[in-house]
Amino acid sequence: MLAQPLVTVIRAGRIAYAAGLQLQQQLSQQNKKDPTVFRNYIILLEHDPVYTIGIRTKGYTAKEEERLRNLGAEFYRTNRGGLITFHGPGQLVAYPIIHLRQFKPSMRWYVDALERTVIETCFQMGIANATTTEDTGIWVGDKKICAIGVHGSRYVTTHGIGLNCSTDLKWFEHIVPCGIEGKGVTSLTEHLGRRVCVTEASGAFLASFSKVFQCRIEEQKTEENAQESN
Repeated sequence: MLAQPLVTVIRAGRIAYAAGLQLQQQLSQQNKKDPTVFRNYIILLEHDPVYTIGIRTKGYTAKEEERLRNLGAEFYRTNRGGLITFHGPGQLVAYPIIHLRQFKPSMRWYVDALERTVIETCFQMGIANATTTEDTGIWVGDKKICAIGVHGSRYVTTHGIGLNCSTDLKWFEHIVPCGIEGKGVTSLTEHLGRRVCVTEASGAFLASFSKVFQCRIEEQKTEENAQESN
């Protein structure tokens, strides 16, 4: 029986979007030609307030960008799939940097696995009716609780998911989330009627990721930590 792939968790805390993007790029620029030596990661973090748009988004003018920036958020155009969304404090952002040849070499399978991971996470947190629809992301009723937007290059994934935990949902009032008219957004906190922090949700997410992706999870051990303990 083959050993399950190993995925290392990096807890980056709360950082700017540019710093998260740089970290993704650093980790993804490994030897993609040899999946047996590629090291898989999941970056867990919260972003400072930022609006991001994907490769399918067209027509966002400089004036519209300025309007969103004036709210106190950054604005970035990215190479992920999907349309506009918001990331900010209280939202669990997970960026899996994995080589799909260690799992299953299919982006369609990967997106489906991410969806199942978030649905399982919601179930573990006490939400039994989280599901997918014809629209992207994970939904509870007619409200989106998690955005999904990914990118793949030579079987290596970047970008990922944004699960609303205790997010200030007012940030979403200034956009049409993921380009879907007439739908709302929700969070674990709003739906469960108690405050759910990112740390609590991250535990359920990692357990669900390990279950769905059939992989082993380990926390990052850095040289700095080793030096500090000596």
